[in-house]
Order: sequence, then structure tokens, then C-alpha cells
Amino acid sequence: MAHHHHHAHSHSHGHSHQTENISTAFWLNLSFTIIELIGGFFTNSVAILSDALHDLGDSLSLGLAWYFQKKAGKGSDQVYTYGYGRFSLVGALINSIVLIVGSIYMLSEAIPRILNPEASNASGMLLLALLGIAVNGAAVLKLKKGDSLNERAVMLHLMEDVLGWVAVLVGSIIMYFTQWYIIDPILSIGITIYVLYNVYGNLKSVFRVILQGTPEDKNINKLKELLIQLKGVAAIHDLHLWTVDGQNNIMSLHVKLDPAADRIKVKEEIRHEMHHEGIQHVTIELELDDEDCGMKAPC
Repeated sequence: MAHHHHHAHSHSHGHSHQTENISTAFWLNLSFTIIELIGGFFTNSVAILSDALHDLGDSLSLGLAWYFQKKAGKGSDQVYTYGYGRFSLVGALINSIVLIVGSIYMLSEAIPRILNPEASNASGMLLLALLGIAVNGAAVLKLKKGDSLNERAVMLHLMEDVLGWVAVLVGSIIMYFTQWYIIDPILSIGITIYVLYNVYGNLKSVFRVILQGTPEDKNINKLKELLIQLKGVAAIHDLHLWTVDGQNNIMSLHVKLDPAADRIKVKEEIRHEMHHEGIQHVTIELELDDEDCGMKAPC
């Protein structure tokens, strides 16, 4: 490791930290899911069971995120020349599918209970809810420092869990005093809809990366304006911008030069400007005015 330059060192250090964060959250979540499944069964609460299923989804997502985050830390090789960054997206994708399937199942359990509610053990639910808030709260704090799409997705999950448990806590208190057992399936449906809503948002981000959309936080017109103002640049075309994994951004572009332009200086300037804009990898094709760029479309 000592032979690497500083950048590589800090990058891999960041990855091991991410992986460690995710693994801690994974073990917390998995052990809690088991407690929850047993608890939901004994308290006869679909709200707790739907949260258990949601948590099972989280555990799976954390496990996959943990595995793929490790993979994503690998550098480039002959097969994946951009490195393994996109592997973390595969985790997010698999997990989204699991949560969708689980949510459909939970809705099929909860909806009939609205029509004929069953008694739930409110005091048991209350204890589980307090435990749930504590465990998931701890995991959220652990992951709050992360910045990868993967960690963000996982943190969102855990944040939902905390909110889900707050809802169960309130619901169990009301049920304890009023015996309105219909609250339980209503909570279950609420939790499930919330999960599906977040899955939708997450899938949108994942597909944008997979389909090589422009990174969500970048404005391509603004970048073009910046580039065109640089000294020696006559025109810009065939500009592409995409991201490997939601963090590492890549750009390629063709630049027509002014006749008197210093080629090396122009390249340096472009790279410098784009680094400032959060684009790590820039490939530049320089052309003179009378040069044909070799693209089929008009330059």
C-alpha cells in the first residue's frame, strides 16, 4: 500500500470504512429481523410482520451492499476497465425487487384484516417498538457518514424502519387503551406503501446510472458554457457525460481549437475546470478548424 500515491490510498481507505459501516448495520439488522418475526407472530400483529419483512429486505440489501461494496473497491482490470464501481448498483437492484415482492405479499395479508380485524397484543408490540427504535436508530447513526449510493440507499431503509417503529409505537399505545385493532393492518399498509414509494425513487436513480444518463447533480448546458469560454476553444461538440456508480463521473468531448491555441494548455484548462465541477475522468479530442472529426453526424 505504501507504494501507491496518496489518492489511491485515501480512496481504498474510504472503501474499507464504507464496508465496515455496512457490515455493522447488516448484523444489527439481521439479528433484529429474527426477534421481529418471532415477536410479530406471538403478538399477532401484521404491522410488525410487515416491518419484519421490510427488515428482512433490509438485511438482504445490507448483505448484498456489503458484498458489492467490497467488489466495488477493486480497481480496473481487463474485463472491467472502469473498475467495479457499478457492482454496488446490482445490490440496489436485487434488493428493490425483493422489497417489491415482499410488499405485495404483505398487502395481501393486511387488506383482509381491515375487513375483519384480529386482536393484537398491544403491550408486546409496544416493547418491540421501543427496541426497534433503539436498534435501527443506532444503525442510522453509523451509516450517516457514508456517501455512496449504496450507503445512502441502506441509510434510507433504516430511516424508514425508525419511522415505521415510531408508527407502531403510537399505534400500540392507542390499541392498548382503546382495543381498536384495525389500527394494526392500517399501519401495515402504511409501512408497505412507504417502502414501495422509496423503492421507486431508488430504482429511478439506479436505472439512470445503468442507462448512462447524465449524473443527477450535473447540468450539461452549464458545463458547455464553462468550456466554451475557455481561451483557445472555438467550439465544442459530441460531448458525453455519464457516471460509473453515482460518484465517479466521466466525460468525453470534441473541441475545435482556435488557430493560435496552445493545445496542451487547452487540455490542461479543460481538465482543471471539469475536476472542479466534480468530473474525475475527461477524454478530450482536439481538432483544428479544417479537420473532419470522423463522426457520421455533422460536427
